[in-house]
Amino acid sequence: MSKVLGGIWYNFTMIYLDYAATTPVDPRVADLMRDYMTLDGIFGNAASNTHEFGFAATDAIETARAQIAQSINAEPREIIFTSGATESDNLAIKGLAEFYQAQRKHCITMATEHKAVLDSFAALEKKGFTVTYLKPNSEGLVSLDQVAAAMTSDTLLISIMQVNNETGVVQDIDAIAQLAKQQGVYFHTDAAQSFMKLPLDVQKTPIDLISLASHKIYGPKGIGALYVRQKPRVRLAEQISGGKHERGLRSGTLATHQIMGFVKAVELMQHEHGEQARLQQLQTLLLQQLTDVPEHFINGSLEHKIPNILNLRFNGIDSEALMASCQHLAFSAGSACTSATLAPSHVLQAMGLSNVEANNSIRLSFGRFSTEHDILETAKALKQQVARLRDLSPLWDAS
Repeated sequence: MSKVLGGIWYNFTMIYLDYAATTPVDPRVADLMRDYMTLDGIFGNAASNTHEFGFAATDAIETARAQIAQSINAEPREIIFTSGATESDNLAIKGLAEFYQAQRKHCITMATEHKAVLDSFAALEKKGFTVTYLKPNSEGLVSLDQVAAAMTSDTLLISIMQVNNETGVVQDIDAIAQLAKQQGVYFHTDAAQSFMKLPLDVQKTPIDLISLASHKIYGPKGIGALYVRQKPRVRLAEQISGGKHERGLRSGTLATHQIMGFVKAVELMQHEHGEQARLQQLQTLLLQQLTDVPEHFINGSLEHKIPNILNLRFNGIDSEALMASCQHLAFSAGSACTSATLAPSHVLQAMGLSNVEANNSIRLSFGRFSTEHDILETAKALKQQVARLRDLSPLWDAS
């Protein structure tokens, strides 16, 4: 359907293919959140410890904290609520580095990380830290040998995301975390794209810090969490001051309604059996439909990836032109956090793609509300518009 919002007409009849940027809030989540915002619900400030409104909010939040902790086999006190994965990344990386800076000042990450991670390390470099940026192979994967070779006696922290937000490629964080532990190095992973889609068990894998997000799993935006290991204890320097909330690590009034939406989204993911298998079927269907399109390629490993993110390259087709041509499809050319820039994807460039190849690439991502009809319509539109744009291109004709 179409709507006029704020005097502007929006087309909501499009097929949504940008689940990696954000997911629609599940109606069951939205319904629950209403109970934590109004006078007849639990709307109080959890920091108000002198009356029932505050007590009720505290009880709700602590119940939610325990449920989110359980989803990664952690303890409730190891979960710190934040505004999302970006803040969690900043708190984990800057907070750890600043607390332990007198001991060691070298860090390791990947050149394909989310900008929240890369920009946090760039900020540390300005403060005298040294950072090694590992480049993946052409499939987007980093090897354990690369990580080991980059480590020195001064290495404090390794931060490598479990699932890349542009390609869906999965890194072997279990092996990397074990290596880090053996060397006495802290390990952080941004799990925004993998949380509740891939196994995460902090009792089996010695991860010290994990960034989590709600809006990638059909919960509300503006809420996330940081897992901070307590045994052995990981220490952080606070990044937001003003009240010593969340064990002194993150000040600010807790958004009860968002937290409850977050935990409801987690609960629904735990009971949505077969969702990943269904998404795998949709990905397979899309790729099958595109087999007869000349010179199209998958960016990143097809074997080591989650099923709902697919990065495709159509040689000779500028991604901006393709998006403009497919007006009833909502997809992106890369990360939502960098889509305002005209620069080619830093992820694809780090994987060895040229500027032209990166600009010929698009990201399609689907999820809970995607249907087989959506996929068939998407494939049909892509095939038609790729053919049309190539027919119009003198460079393609010359090739």
